[in-house]
Amino acid sequence: GSAMAAVRDVEIDPEGTFKYILVRLQRPGGGERRDIVRGTKAAEFHNHIFEKVNPEMEKLGYECKCLGGGKIEHNNKDKKIRVFGLSTGYGKADHSVTVEILKKEYTDYEITWSDDKK
Repeated sequence: GSAMAAVRDVEIDPEGTFKYILVRLQRPGGGERRDIVRGTKAAEFHNHIFEKVNPEMEKLGYECKCLGGGKIEHNNKDKKIRVFGLSTGYGKADHSVTVEILKKEYTDYEITWSDDKK
């Protein structure tokens, strides 16, 4: 299998509301590419997430580009995820794309998005 297959589509905190970013991975010179979602309460700012992801992915031979960010509200008790908000630095991610990626991992969840700030 390729190294890209080893990269998880989604890595987010199991509970709570936190910042997230949508990141595009690409092989230099084209080739395979895919988008991944990363989010954690540990990050005070969106760039903190990117600064962690970027070197990890570079080691695997990918170029990373942040496509934007927002917030995720993860309620694992009710199996609901809400995607909203934006990143000041990176702009707003396409939350509809984020939702499709989240659905791959959280198949039995109700996942919604909006452009609400809160």
